Amino acid sequence: MMTSAVRRTTVSAAVVAVCLSVLSGCKDAPGGAGAPAPAASAASATPVVGAFEPEQALAEAEKTPYAASMKAISEAAGQELSTMTGRSNLGTLFTGRAEIRSSGMWIESVTTTDANYIRNRTKEGSGWVKAPRSPDNDANYAGYAKLLLATGPSAKKGMETRNGVPTYHLAGHLNLDQVASVDPRTHRSMKSKGVTGFDIDQWIDAQGRTVRFEQRMDMRGTQAANKVDFSEFGPVETFAAPER
Repeated sequence: MMTSAVRRTTVSAAVVAVCLSVLSGCKDAPGGAGAPAPAASAASATPVVGAFEPEQALAEAEKTPYAASMKAISEAAGQELSTMTGRSNLGTLFTGRAEIRSSGMWIESVTTTDANYIRNRTKEGSGWVKAPRSPDNDANYAGYAKLLLATGPSAKKGMETRNGVPTYHLAGHLNLDQVASVDPRTHRSMKSKGVTGFDIDQWIDAQGRTVRFEQRMDMRGTQAANKVDFSEFGPVETFAAPER
């Protein structure tokens, strides 16, 4: 898988647009598009050491940009369509790199501060194609979490441990217009495909960083989902343009 009122926690267009468009005909990315088999991440029902409140954690996330690795899987009708892996800077201007793979497709993407570069690895000798950055193609995960909290107390599912990390589980339903404020590219793409809303589960850590994000939707009678795991958090990194 953004609003000026919240510090933007982002993911690139080459990630979200590619992931979502594979679910609906591969129309939004070069050479086709796709998104996240979920990485194994066990949740525990036992009490979690290091409990925290999600509101505090999200306020912390707005103060400190960071880099993270991600694995995203897109599914439709219970079948995995594509997998995206990469690393990017979040909580600041998005930059990063990603690979998207599905049957017959292998796309690489690098996003710098001023451009996006894409190449089709399925075509021998294919070079990098440079394109301008889009102003609205980032997904604000902190923004998603705040929207879930705004739906009321039922969104707060409590502490869970995922892969040994204490996390807070948030869940709820967001309609498509709500999503427009934090993920305009997804809003635009999904509106054209008849999606009216999303069921979302999200797990954040004590620093407000999203550890796991699941987005499920009905797409003209087909159940589809995007599932994203974030890991290997660290300081902001520099992503330079690839050699062309």
